[in-house]
Amino acid sequence: MEIDISPVIPSKSNEDRDNRNGAFDAKAYRNRNIVDRLMGWLKECRRIFARFEKTAINFGGMIKMAFIQRCLKLVSK
Repeated sequence: MEIDISPVIPSKSNEDRDNRNGAFDAKAYRNRNIVDRLMGWLKECRRIFARFEKTAINFGGMIKMAFIQRCLKLVSK
């Protein structure tokens, strides 16, 4: 299975921009922050991070439960 994913990494200020493959997509880079925060939050959930669940169905269920827990925590504030 091949997925067409391109990296979204800005060039450094001291780096030659001509050496990069493709153009920098600023909108995609902003959206990357959302994914990074989500992954960081999921890693805080020990059960998901350690993947105690053996089957994919149970693992998916635990991720859904973690999202529900997170939403309830945000709503209750």
